[in-house]
Amino acid sequence: MNVRRLLALLPVSLLLLIIPTAPPSTAATVVAFGSVVPAPVTSTAAAGVTYGITVSTAVYADPGAEGVGERLAAPLRRSTGYPLPVSPAPGAGGISLLLSGAPATVGAEGYQLDVTATSIVIRANRPAGLWNGVQTLHQLLPVAADSATVQPGPWPVPGGHIVDYPRFGYRGAMLDVARHFFTVAAVERYIDQLALYKVNYLHLHLSDDQGWRIAIDSWPNLATYGGSTAVGGGPGGYYTKADYQQIVSYAAARSVTVVPEIDMPSHTNAALASYASLNCDGVAPPLYTGTDVGFSSLCTAKELTYTFIDQVVGELAALTPGPYLHIGGDEAASTAPADYAAFVNRVQRIVAAHGKTVAGWHDVTKATPLPSTVAQYWGTTTNDASVKTAAQNGTKLIMSPANRAYIDMKYNSRTTLGQNWAGYIDVKTAYGWDPGAYLTGVAASSVLGVEAPLWTETLTTSADIDYMAFPRLPAIAELGWSPYSTHNWTAFKQRLGAQGPRWKVMGVNYYHSTQISWPGGS
Repeated sequence: MNVRRLLALLPVSLLLLIIPTAPPSTAATVVAFGSVVPAPVTSTAAAGVTYGITVSTAVYADPGAEGVGERLAAPLRRSTGYPLPVSPAPGAGGISLLLSGAPATVGAEGYQLDVTATSIVIRANRPAGLWNGVQTLHQLLPVAADSATVQPGPWPVPGGHIVDYPRFGYRGAMLDVARHFFTVAAVERYIDQLALYKVNYLHLHLSDDQGWRIAIDSWPNLATYGGSTAVGGGPGGYYTKADYQQIVSYAAARSVTVVPEIDMPSHTNAALASYASLNCDGVAPPLYTGTDVGFSSLCTAKELTYTFIDQVVGELAALTPGPYLHIGGDEAASTAPADYAAFVNRVQRIVAAHGKTVAGWHDVTKATPLPSTVAQYWGTTTNDASVKTAAQNGTKLIMSPANRAYIDMKYNSRTTLGQNWAGYIDVKTAYGWDPGAYLTGVAASSVLGVEAPLWTETLTTSADIDYMAFPRLPAIAELGWSPYSTHNWTAFKQRLGAQGPRWKVMGVNYYHSTQISWPGGS
């Protein structure tokens, strides 16, 4: 029996399984123009219009935007196999990154994106704005663009027009590298993930009871001894100054500013264990690998304490081009209130003398904040008298309420990682608040922005970081970037769900929240 006769006898349903079908059409691979996270200020799709990236596509960048252009082209070369050269603008067609022509209203971080059938043009006033526009373009590319190997394409980008800029200037994420140490590569991986969602500050929690993670030349035992362990007694680790500078440079190239934190006067057992002279009784405690808080304190009455702080802050400030240096200040249960206030007031002056703006957990409002000091609210209530008073006196706030923004909290009672002292936080809870109207008596004008802290008592790998940060980090990022008028849970969960296939291709170990419909069970 010949093949043609055999095929004629087979049922149609079986034929559909064995006869090769045509490849999916370009239209089938086009991403929805309105699927971007965070939601843009204005977004208008052009029905039926797409721009196709091909082997002849080039990137054209204005002077000062070449780095942004290269960081756009490099991953696309990997997934498309196309050369995608980066050349000086102007150019014909292709993808243009221009530092002119954007509306003045987009400021330093906003952008205008236009996708037509013949070109993609991103305009901004500063390179940071172009970078943010590139992150939006990234989400409009087919998911396969994030592949680590060459894919067959095609590479359509949906047509439309976006004008976009942030609601808040500070959109942060904190990574605790003190409870468990994370390598430079792990931190850089997290920076890449933050940048995708227009997060522009990485707050590194560099010291705590369980470990000191930055080399200080004038006090070398801090890192070599104080950094030698971690929660549970692991090996610990620390960053050399070159390591830290590498992280800072890597972040800056992605429009992310590093905020280093040296927590004090509490959360200091690693330092106290490293130098007996820092203790009031001159006796060094043993290294600590548990998870209790509030038991340690620098000796606030000793003049050596302030010499120590001045030298540590001086060395760290010299390595940190960003404006902020975080002094912690939380959970100081072992420090008398009057001593705490005097300590914070003096440390603020030390930080300012080294040219940095003080940031601290909101407990520092119990002292007398400098006019420039920024307080980071981590409470679980919507009313705090000292924070309200400080805000009304001019103190600016970063909003990180623990029962909304702490992405180390468990999603639910079945979550194996994380903690639950501030409650369970699934995506809807993380998304369902307004940073500009959260604290009673605190105006939106007092809020610099938001930050999603990730404490690592229970986290040891990048996969653990992924699991706790995604999908909640993009929710917090949207609160920081998007106008509150766009805030809509039903629309957001659809846009967030569309990120799932992209995370899968990227190898992000995200939590498949049942509150989100993940396409294809991605």
